[in-house]
Amino acid sequence: MDVPVVAVVGAGVMGTGISTLVTGHGLPVVLVDVDEAALERARAATATGLRHARLVGALPAGSQPAELHTTVRLDEVEPAGAVIEAVTERADLKAELLAKVSGLVRPGTPLISNTSGIPIDELAADLRRPGELIGTHFMNPAYLISMVEVIRGPRTVEATVESVLALLTRIGRRAVVVRDAPGFVTSRLLHPMINDAARIVSEGTATVEEVDSLMQGCLGHPTGPLRTADLIGIDNLVDALTMLHLRTGDQRCRPSDLLLEKVRRGELGRKSGRGFYVYREAGP
Repeated sequence: MDVPVVAVVGAGVMGTGISTLVTGHGLPVVLVDVDEAALERARAATATGLRHARLVGALPAGSQPAELHTTVRLDEVEPAGAVIEAVTERADLKAELLAKVSGLVRPGTPLISNTSGIPIDELAADLRRPGELIGTHFMNPAYLISMVEVIRGPRTVEATVESVLALLTRIGRRAVVVRDAPGFVTSRLLHPMINDAARIVSEGTATVEEVDSLMQGCLGHPTGPLRTADLIGIDNLVDALTMLHLRTGDQRCRPSDLLLEKVRRGELGRKSGRGFYVYREAGP
């Protein structure tokens, strides 16, 4: 598959990480956001991420990063060979944006919603060509984690699946395709576990460090659930848990008081410099 340009809409943590991944594998990116300050931060974070990825051997040997073009104009996605939506984890915002993008791009252009759990068929309802929509769940940081969850909606056509799998292969990712459902696989398992871990801390059973150490040492979790929460962004985690609770009725998905309090205090994880842990500086 020849994708001369990949458009990424949303210059937050995930959009920036995806842009870093794609440019690092030699495909130019048009990164769109309504906030010029967010785009400025994304340019700096992408440069830092590329240096980090190269340092740890996460980019092809001898490759040169492609161009990153940033803009506040959504219509600049028009010539893209694929569009990745990576805005805030709210179904209404994503659906509205995807409907606009669907009216701008050429027929046959894959529209990829990067979401941690919003059902893809909900987002497809207002698209001109719902068969072109597919979901991905990149993990943070996207330029380091090599596996991607891919979600095929009930209306997603085979050509869209094939095109997106080819794109992921080209940028060095391994894909697992799953069926559409709230939370898919990874979030449906991980997010309630993080929520339970926060409840254990608030009940005084164990400290943050003790919970993470036990999950790492006894159960093989690579970072521990609460450090993972800081990577996800605690505000994003609360949004995703709220979505799961509304759509599944699972009480384990009702955001815990500790998570809600951290959001109220602005302790959002690595991106704010403080979450369950304290970081020297904010950022991906």
